[in-house]
Parts: sequence; structure tokens; C-alpha cells
Amino acid sequence: MTVWLRVPPSPRRGDIEYEESGSGPTLVLAPGSCSTGAAWRAIVSRWGERFRCVTTSLLGYGRTAERRTPEDCDISLEAEALEQVVERAGCPVHLVGHSFGGAVALAVALRRRVPVLSLTLIEVPAATLLPPLGELEHYRAFRRMTDEYFGAFHAGDRSAIRSMIDFYGGPGTFDAWPERVRRHAIETTPVNLLDWSTLFGFDLHPALLSGIEMPALVLWGSASHPAVQRANHLLSQCLPRGSAAVIAGAAHFMIATHAEEVATVVARHVTG
Repeated sequence: MTVWLRVPPSPRRGDIEYEESGSGPTLVLAPGSCSTGAAWRAIVSRWGERFRCVTTSLLGYGRTAERRTPEDCDISLEAEALEQVVERAGCPVHLVGHSFGGAVALAVALRRRVPVLSLTLIEVPAATLLPPLGELEHYRAFRRMTDEYFGAFHAGDRSAIRSMIDFYGGPGTFDAWPERVRRHAIETTPVNLLDWSTLFGFDLHPALLSGIEMPALVLWGSASHPAVQRANHLLSQCLPRGSAAVIAGAAHFMIATHAEEVATVVARHVTG
């Protein structure tokens, strides 16, 4: 069943993609950048009818309208949209976020405006957590990639997003993707640039994270970039009820490449 959720039009409003299937405990699944709710199909199919799965797309992707501008891209705008998805689900939910979707899930948990039973955070790009914990070299790795990526795009390189994709997935990841996937990433680059501006404006630090009270599982891949692994390891330690799992052999795009392993770990966390 697919339901499109609409809110009154205004500069910060517009359609929000909403699709649900299955029955049982409700999981709201937030995808990452350059993606849509369809990114979760491989995971959802492995669960069968075990859960009621609600998928959406973040701002500017799929059927979800953009609410941000380069001058106003606060994480609260993303959180508002995801909160409306949770409200439409109509019950307390287990919130699962991959990549940028994980950062938005964190923002929702911090705002405490909707009922969230648990968090699952899959490779959150938690770059701003690194400086307060003294991890400056890993922070610089995020910053270097982002600055080079922005610079290349504004200099006219239509494929500038390749550097960001390869940072996460490893050298050659972008070129190995099917042509239609590469084309979609290139077409959504302006939205992804807003995502990165949003991320660097999301001031994560241990004292802030200490206020998240629900059980939280943090996943990352053993083949992911060292800065990404370190940021997620620290994130798991900063959450009062945090736990961690490493997906062997996986890199950032594990919800597609290691769907079976991720589905198993997430189901265990949710039912536990």
C-alpha cells in the first residue's frame, strides 16, 4: 500500500513520500542521500511480513519536496518531515536511518516530539562529533573530501559526486554502479550539497547525545573509510543505551550489498 502524505504548501512545506507494507511492530526507515525509500527493498523483502515497514525519502529526493535553501538548511527542517512520517504511522515506532538518514533520525530523537521506541543508526556521517573528542585527523578527512567535492562541482565538474561516493564506498565504487544509478546521483548532486551543509551545521557533541534515552544500535562496515568507522564507534559510546555492530566485509552501501546481514542485526535489535 502506498500513501502520499501532503501538508499545506508554504516555503517550508510540500509533499512527503510515505509508503507502508506488512504488519507487526512498526519500523520507519529513513534512507541516505541520493536515494529514496526504494533503497530499503532488499532489507524489507528479507523480513517478509514480520514488521510493518514505513519508508520515505528525505527532503529533495523521490516524492518528498525540498524545504531547504543554501541559506537555510538546518537539520530541523529534515527532522520536521521525518516526524510527520512518524505521526502518519500513528503509533510509537522503531526508527532506522542509513547515512544522512541516520543523522536525521538522531535529530528526531533529540527533539523528542514523536514517540520513538528504539534507534538503529547505520553509518551516520557524524563528522561534527569528531573534534570535541579530539579526533582531528579523522575530521579533516571528512572536511577535505567535502571541500574538494564542493569545489569541483562549482568549477563545473558534473561528476563531482564521484569523489564523495568513493570516499564512502572505496575507490571505483561510483564507476562500478549501473549507468542509471550514476545518472541519478549526478542529477541529485545539488540536493546532496545541501545535505552536507546540513550535516556540518548539526553540532553533535557528547553532552547533547547523552540526552537520548532509548536503546540505540550503531552499525558500520569493516571495509568503510577509517574516519567513518571511528565516528560511528564514538557515536555508539556517546549514546547512554548505545550498542554497536560491525558488518564484516561491508562498506557504506551495506543496505544493498549486505542486506541479509543488516536485516538480521536490525531485526534482533528491534525485537530485543
